Amino acid sequence: MKKRSFGRVALASALIGSLFLSACSNKGVSGDADTAKKDGVTTITFWHENTGVGEEAINDVADAFNKKHKDIQVKAVYTAANESQNEKLLTAVAGGNPPDVSWFDRFKVGSWAEEGSLTDLTEFAEKDGIQKDQYYPFAWEEATYKGKLYAMPVDTDARLLFYNKDAFKKAGLDPEKPPKTIAELESMAEKLTVKEGKRFKQIGFIPWYNQGWLYSWGWSFGGSFYDQKTNKVTANDPKIIESLQWMTDYAKKYNVEDIAGFTDSKGSGAMDPFLTGQLAMHIGGNWSISGYLKFKPDLNYGVAPIPTPSGTDFTSWSGGMAVVIPKGAKHPKEAWEFVKFFGSEEGQELYNGKYKTLSVIDSVNKKLGYMDHPIFSEFIKILPNSHNRPVIPEGELLWNELSNAVDNSIHGNGKPKDLLDAATEKVNKALNK
Repeated sequence: MKKRSFGRVALASALIGSLFLSACSNKGVSGDADTAKKDGVTTITFWHENTGVGEEAINDVADAFNKKHKDIQVKAVYTAANESQNEKLLTAVAGGNPPDVSWFDRFKVGSWAEEGSLTDLTEFAEKDGIQKDQYYPFAWEEATYKGKLYAMPVDTDARLLFYNKDAFKKAGLDPEKPPKTIAELESMAEKLTVKEGKRFKQIGFIPWYNQGWLYSWGWSFGGSFYDQKTNKVTANDPKIIESLQWMTDYAKKYNVEDIAGFTDSKGSGAMDPFLTGQLAMHIGGNWSISGYLKFKPDLNYGVAPIPTPSGTDFTSWSGGMAVVIPKGAKHPKEAWEFVKFFGSEEGQELYNGKYKTLSVIDSVNKKLGYMDHPIFSEFIKILPNSHNRPVIPEGELLWNELSNAVDNSIHGNGKPKDLLDAATEKVNKALNK
């Protein structure tokens, strides 16, 4: 989940690079992005980073669109993975020859929209009756910047508490009653922990492990990371400070260095400590399910909302991908038709149904039968109450500062309030530049 920044510095580099690319017409990036209009048919290019089943899902959507539109044809092109695609797309935008549509991480909408690298989709959406109430609130919010729509949300995820039912039974706990409150979580974690000297044979829970980010706990404790009215980051919200203090106290109780020794020695895949029975509970995402089915299909586990201090007001946070029209796209109207289709129930069902991911449309998730699955259904239930990370130009800076605050606090390198005060000040200063 760690993000590398490709904001203002990367865009500046891309602009410099565009001086050289502007002279090109049929080579490299600019050649890949060329679109054609021939015999009344406009061919639009769609850049994406998916491989395997993900690419098959994208091709299914493109094929379905092409069958419906005789005058517009989509050419789906794999370009590069993750940040490499971001660099390529930035360069193409700066060079004035981007693809018509691109696959895009909604987390970056704020920074790219602020830099003018994305096409405003608001008028397109309003004209065609595309409204926010058709999607989960967090998904529409994350695709929007300063009241304008810049991306069409496609898929999503969520975080929940995973717990090993067999470990619960062995510890004398009811496997059908996972913790709801922070106090219950602490009590159960203690009963599920087996330690010999400094070595954990089994550890009940590690708050910061896997998806135990400060976003996960800050929201579960009732905090708020951002004030839209003032455009100020509020990472030092008292509730967020309280959540970090709890994580810090936990680190001290079990000795953070002993925990680090445990996590550093563990593997992934089949050697994931949750699969080997060495970690009884953790905060994880729905994407973990496929791995569990692959490496240990008989794993006896359950999921539940992330515990809160009160045992009520359960929440989560979600991210996900979208499709965008880069600034400077040659055929924005035709591109919008594909973007609109991808964001429709039909497009969502095709893509998420093939890729086995969660849709940003509630009715699609129900059509796909997720509510009939004992694990997937819990993720669907939490989505209406899920949060999105702040849509701001400095979203990646905030992510990094929160991660640093947690790391420093649990290792005793600063007090939670002081660390979050400093993080808040640093990000707000960057926002005001």
